[in-house]
Amino acid sequence: MQKDTTLGAVKMATHYEVVCRDKDGNLKWIAHADNLVVNEGLTALVTACFKTIPGSVTWYLGLKGTANAFAAADTMASHVNGWTELTAYDEATRPEWVEGTVTNGSVSNTLSKARFTASGSMTVVGLFMTSNNTKGGTTGTLYGGADFSEGSRAMVDNDTLDVTATVSATAS
Repeated sequence: MQKDTTLGAVKMATHYEVVCRDKDGNLKWIAHADNLVVNEGLTALVTACFKTIPGSVTWYLGLKGTANAFAAADTMASHVNGWTELTAYDEATRPEWVEGTVTNGSVSNTLSKARFTASGSMTVVGLFMTSNNTKGGTTGTLYGGADFSEGSRAMVDNDTLDVTATVSATAS
């Protein structure tokens, strides 16, 4: 008899909502992206949940500046398809993802959105989540990343991005 491997399966997902405003606070655009959780991110989740409870990882958000796709084998040190981080923002480090309370298998930073302030003209393609706050850094754990479903978005000096990232686990 073959074992049914779909029972008890869990699907991990992160949905990003990004709001861009000009220097006067006027809404410019809103974008959405759904995250690919890479193998390294899945390993970190399993380790944190089943080996080192309570988890002690702090997560940070970064911006993606090229259209090259994320791949399951990506790490912070190696981007299989050659995507690059966008670092043309005023903040000295990647902003921290400050999670709220986990409810029904979901947690987000709704009450403490991550903010990026453009330091010039730039094009944002997507986002990623990592355990290292170093802008442009190549160490730490890459949880995953996503491109905007609406396509790349333009920003100019002093535009801001407020990012809400919601991580959820659902039984499939």
